[in-house]
Amino acid sequence: MSIIEKINDPDDLKPLSLDELGRLADEVRDLIIERVSLNGGHLASNLGSVELTIALHHVFESPTDSIIWDVGHQAYAHKLLTGRRDRFDTIRKEGGLSGFPKRSESIHDPFGTGHSSTSISAALGMMEGKRRVNAPGDVIAVIGDGALTAGLAFEGLNHAGHIKKKLIVVLNDNDMSISPNVGALSSYLKRMMTGTLYSKLKQETKHLLEGIPSVGESMIRIAHRAKGTVKGLVTPGMLFEELGFEYVGPVDGHRIDDLVHTFKRVRGFDRPTLIHVITQKGKGYEPAEKEPSLFHGVDPFDTETGEPSSRKGTPAYSRVFGEALCELARNDKRVVAITAAMTEGTGLYEFANAFPRRFYDVGIAEPHAVTFAAGLAVEGLLPVVAIYSTFLQRGYDQVVHDVCLQNLPVVFVLDRAGLVGEDGPTHHGVFDMSYLRHIPNLMIMAPKDENDLCRMLKTALEHKGPSALRFPRGRAKGVEMEDEITSIAVGTAKVLQEGDDILIIAIGSRVGSALEAAKKLKQHKGISATVLDARFVKPLDKDLIGSLAGRIKTVLTVEENALQGGFGSAVTEYLIDCDIDDLRIKRIGIPDRFIEQGRQTSLMALLGLNADGIAETAEAFLKKSDGQRQITVG
Repeated sequence: MSIIEKINDPDDLKPLSLDELGRLADEVRDLIIERVSLNGGHLASNLGSVELTIALHHVFESPTDSIIWDVGHQAYAHKLLTGRRDRFDTIRKEGGLSGFPKRSESIHDPFGTGHSSTSISAALGMMEGKRRVNAPGDVIAVIGDGALTAGLAFEGLNHAGHIKKKLIVVLNDNDMSISPNVGALSSYLKRMMTGTLYSKLKQETKHLLEGIPSVGESMIRIAHRAKGTVKGLVTPGMLFEELGFEYVGPVDGHRIDDLVHTFKRVRGFDRPTLIHVITQKGKGYEPAEKEPSLFHGVDPFDTETGEPSSRKGTPAYSRVFGEALCELARNDKRVVAITAAMTEGTGLYEFANAFPRRFYDVGIAEPHAVTFAAGLAVEGLLPVVAIYSTFLQRGYDQVVHDVCLQNLPVVFVLDRAGLVGEDGPTHHGVFDMSYLRHIPNLMIMAPKDENDLCRMLKTALEHKGPSALRFPRGRAKGVEMEDEITSIAVGTAKVLQEGDDILIIAIGSRVGSALEAAKKLKQHKGISATVLDARFVKPLDKDLIGSLAGRIKTVLTVEENALQGGFGSAVTEYLIDCDIDDLRIKRIGIPDRFIEQGRQTSLMALLGLNADGIAETAEAFLKKSDGQRQITVG
């Protein structure tokens, strides 16, 4: 029997020898590679943290001791060791294990994560909570070096150093977040020397001074008071010690014996402690070691070659965006691009290579990215800020206060808008229409296909104020691309099909499904529908929407966004103000709950957002009795 088959709980790791723990690491790594190759998921980060995870669970007592995994990209080994091995084949599948730590999934997941840099603040709160209610156990935050580029991480470090109570922070330093790390902190960590070198230097110096009669002891006391001056030259610990932490390391993150020894020693400390662990992203799988960014998040792949299991002809929306931005930037030197540690993910890799002096990766620092863009815009540049929809939530105040209030021409490009699939509720971008459309001065667009994406990008760059452009995760439609990118008149919708029975107003990714639904209604039910591609969430094409609604009377809105405050709400608010007799309105979108992971197509069907669901809702809505008040909102 393999060692991993004997591990059903962290307690099963306690009696294992260091040699057995090393063999367990190999088995865990093999299982992660096998399963991710079938399901897709986060690979390189999980491979890099296997020994670290095993050592933590060997030394600490989960769930009494709380281990918080920042972001959660590295938590697969943790799941395997905490009673979820038998369900590991369901990871990221509908109804299966989440790809991230999740409180409702296991008592060993004390805090749900999915977004970067939250672990230290959460751990500090949990530690203080344990202290106040006299609960036992330590709290350990495991955070990557990339996550330390976010201000929230430093806010947590600063507060922890002020409180001066016991807290353990493990810095998993692999010199790589999703894209290569940027910033002064990353450079600072790279300048480190090993903990062994520092310790040896300190001990040799101490022995030398002790050998000097009379004055040696005094010199040792002086050296101790001045140790920061020396230590700052040979280790990166100076920064963290100035923040009030005891610095330990660097430690080899793939030497289980070193990790176990360090964790056992630190467990006895009664003050804030940071353990600096050096790991290799993609460890143990050669393709991931060579290209850790490429293997950060992967679709199913061939384990022998590392190549994707299937290749589709149409490019991803993010790639279409990146190529269009390059084309537009060639004709306008004012265009600059900004990302928050997601160069490849947001499609800006080509732009970064073509225009390196016009490209800025600010690290995992979305609030800074937004205000930095505002500063660029003040000086006459045209900044394009490419951020995932769910991550722009972190920069909301900056969007309002620093960009829109000043009416600056900043273009927000929101990738992964809508349901993203297997990454689940932490990554579904289903709130951006709701949290953006009420902000004055902000224009919001959503394309139905890649041609419209290019047109809208040009429209945004020509606009004199702030704008947002959202598009979904995944492959584009494969439509024939126009030779020249042309802009769209601001606030204009487009009729795609005419009919008299029902008006279907769709936006973005749901336009194609709405058009397909209309064809099904006509073919199978004899129902004639007008399909309107709204194109703009704000400003709405009020004249066209009002005239069509006044004639047809029955309106169905369709969006891949939360119903609360979204596109359908905007249409409803406007039409109610129009005071149209016998008007009936129904909205289809994301209901008022967090949507779990699953394939995008499955989630669309579950929520009635595919063509069949839209057609069924439209038919049922038309069949409802008319004995209702003047304006009915479904």
